[in-house]
Amino acid sequence: MPTDARTTPHDHTHKPLWRVRVDTGGTFTDCLATAPDGTLHRGKVLSTGAVRATIRDIPSPTRLVLEGGWLERSAFAVGALLRPTDSHTDSVRIVHAAPAGPGLGEIELESAQAGLAAGTTVEVSTGEEAPVLAARLVTGTPLGKRLPPMHLRLATTRGTNALLERRGGPVAFFVTEGFADLLVIGDQTRPDLFTLRVERPAPLHECVVEVPERLDAEGRIVRALEEKPLREHARRVLASGVRIAAVAHAHAWREPAHEHRVRDILLEEGFDHVSVSSELGSAIGLLARAETAVVNAFLSPVIDRYLDRVAAPLDEPSSMVVMTSSGGLVERENFEPKDSLLSGPAGGVVGAAAAGRAAGCARVVSFDMGGTSTDCARCEGAPERVYQTRVGDARIVSPSVAVETVAAGGGSICRVEHGQLLVGPESAGADPGPACYGRGGPLTITDCNLLLGRVDVSRFAVPLDEAAARSQAEHVLADAS
Repeated sequence: MPTDARTTPHDHTHKPLWRVRVDTGGTFTDCLATAPDGTLHRGKVLSTGAVRATIRDIPSPTRLVLEGGWLERSAFAVGALLRPTDSHTDSVRIVHAAPAGPGLGEIELESAQAGLAAGTTVEVSTGEEAPVLAARLVTGTPLGKRLPPMHLRLATTRGTNALLERRGGPVAFFVTEGFADLLVIGDQTRPDLFTLRVERPAPLHECVVEVPERLDAEGRIVRALEEKPLREHARRVLASGVRIAAVAHAHAWREPAHEHRVRDILLEEGFDHVSVSSELGSAIGLLARAETAVVNAFLSPVIDRYLDRVAAPLDEPSSMVVMTSSGGLVERENFEPKDSLLSGPAGGVVGAAAAGRAAGCARVVSFDMGGTSTDCARCEGAPERVYQTRVGDARIVSPSVAVETVAAGGGSICRVEHGQLLVGPESAGADPGPACYGRGGPLTITDCNLLLGRVDVSRFAVPLDEAAARSQAEHVLADAS
């Protein structure tokens, strides 16, 4: 399917559609959209699926005048929930929203909300994924209505964050009998040669099932697959509550028949998702294929649920394609969770290469600083690619752009240890975010830049609280002394 056309193959009227491009990072989600009439729209929301504003005035207990860059397109907020960012009070529904001047909007609430005063920062949320909120903002589509027909391109770090934070689904690992400890032993690489006490990271999988089968190096059957014990093992795993599986067999890259049959049996028995190593990559090594299959299965519930929620409000004849780690675009149904791990950074590298070509520069170094990390890459005409990627403790066999990542972004937490200022790798993320976001967050790079006068408060995506940033900076210095 062409991904850059203005109409879809099913749109026989040839009516131009919205073209919406969304990139979700750890802190912010950025949206660039071209309307059917050719006008360009920009939107920026928090990756938690919210926007923020400051109360300018309170004409009545249920009416607020808010200040924020998104309020000139505030129609999408009707039906959304509003609450102060610095308290845990209940949210109240917005029943009317309209622009009230440059950067201003008037909001009517369903009922009076306690704790509101001029100068208070409030958060507005529709309860949807951040790309959907961003699309509503740029198209002016109210909550409860489907988004207009559009071509949506999506890049996201959702899979990366889920893997690093180990927030995937419980996985059962089905491997050739005799290889139960494959992923525990790994390749025995020591991350630090001189560390006397090596602490292995816990494996991603919940349990291991040894499958009675074996092929030789030429793909010939040494031991036929025994289906009866496999089904018995599968039922026991399902009874334990694990419904996601990864399958990796020795020499399956040469002959995948046993892996395919195991997949079919597991689906017949009731598994929700089965990742098969030979379908995800053709690597000869069993270890690399097994690690990839487990990562793919581990991320499947997170990525599938996320993409389903993004696609749900799209109206026909919309299309959605997702950026892969290799810098390409694939349709939703062909997208594998393992391909999401460098989705966001890949978009930056591909964009930098395109900008360089447009400027007549074939050799480009890209620098992409976000809220959580900073990504750098080198391009000579086209982005360089690698075929094995390591994210955290996991290795994935999959084409990806060659990116060097440093855990230092705008949200990276600053601290002092033994008289030395340290930054990262921990990040404040979008919630609570940096201290200046007013949610009780820690001192970050963004706070330091604000205090040093390097941030233009009037153009920032969310209201900033300089006093909160200064308070956290003083707290860090006090702890260091």
